[in-house]
Amino acid sequence: MTLSSALPPRCLVSACLLGLCTRYDGKSKPSSECLRRLESTHWIPVCPEQLGGLATPRTPAKLIGGDGHDVLAGAAKVVDQNGIDRTSAFIQGAQMVLTLARMQRVEYAFFKAKSPSCGLSPTPGVTTALLLENGIEVISF
Repeated sequence: MTLSSALPPRCLVSACLLGLCTRYDGKSKPSSECLRRLESTHWIPVCPEQLGGLATPRTPAKLIGGDGHDVLAGAAKVVDQNGIDRTSAFIQGAQMVLTLARMQRVEYAFFKAKSPSCGLSPTPGVTTALLLENGIEVISF
C-alpha cells in the first residue's frame, strides 16, 4: 500500500455549510448531513465569493443571462441586487477554488445549493461550473 492510497479522499466544502459566517448575509447555513458525510474525508473549507474579493456581508447577487458555464464563456453575468456587475469577482473566486482543488488533488466538492457561486441546480453557479468543466464532481446540500 502506498502512502497516497492510505489517505482519505479530499473534498472542498462550502464554508457556510460548516457553520462559518461566510454567506452574503453574514450568516451560515450549517448542514448536519454534509458534516456527517465529511467524517471520513480530508476537507478544505472555501468561500469562492470571499476568495474573489467580495466582503461579508455583501449585497445578494444572481446569474443574469444564463448559468455558471455561460458566465465562464462570457455570455452571461453575475449582477448584485444594486445592479453592480460582480462577474469578475465571481470568476476570480472560482479560479482560486480550482487552483486550490488542483494543489490539494481534490476529488469532489460539497457545495451550498441555490448559490450563484456554488449552486448545482436548477442552474450551476460559476465555481460549480468551473469545477465540473475540470472533472471535479460537485454534490449539493
